[in-house]
Amino acid sequence: MNFLAHIYLSGEDPELKIGNFIADSVKGKKFLEFPERISQGIILHRKIDSYTDSHPIVKQSVSRLFPKYRHYSTVIVDILYDHFLAANWTEYSDIPLQKYSLDFYSLLYEYHEILPKQIQKLLPYMEQDNWLLSYATISGIGNVLSGMNRRTKNISKMNLAVIELEQYYSQFETEFRSFFEELELYTKNEMITL
Repeated sequence: MNFLAHIYLSGEDPELKIGNFIADSVKGKKFLEFPERISQGIILHRKIDSYTDSHPIVKQSVSRLFPKYRHYSTVIVDILYDHFLAANWTEYSDIPLQKYSLDFYSLLYEYHEILPKQIQKLLPYMEQDNWLLSYATISGIGNVLSGMNRRTKNISKMNLAVIELEQYYSQFETEFRSFFEELELYTKNEMITL
């Protein structure tokens, strides 16, 4: 799952959201250096990633992309699934995605001092282009995939995955919906034990 899903799956807990969002920038046991609830958000993120990577429905989505994108396929599916969450946002939240996104950027600024440097640098770009809201459109996802492709020095060709998104849109969406229902239940159960 990508940014939007991780934030959403954290529920209404601000520090859990922060931890879940920054987790990819916190390696190994460095999560212990953060306040307890943020640390728990980092742990929750790792559990969500493990669950997602091993899930048969996600593997089915990945297999559709694997011949062309190889090991980048899992990253692409994470991004595509965020598209389906954003595109169908009103089914998941009563808060409009525009407001939800802006509220989250404000939350990041509240915790700015403890964010990893990488996230601090990323935040102005994320807010300026409203990444979370942009996930709702195919062109927005195209921009995200192009940015990821640039980060791999054009090796991944992830920018081209918009073609498969459009070609297999209904299959990806069906897989997302089935998987996300299970992921929400899994996450709620994991949050009880944090």
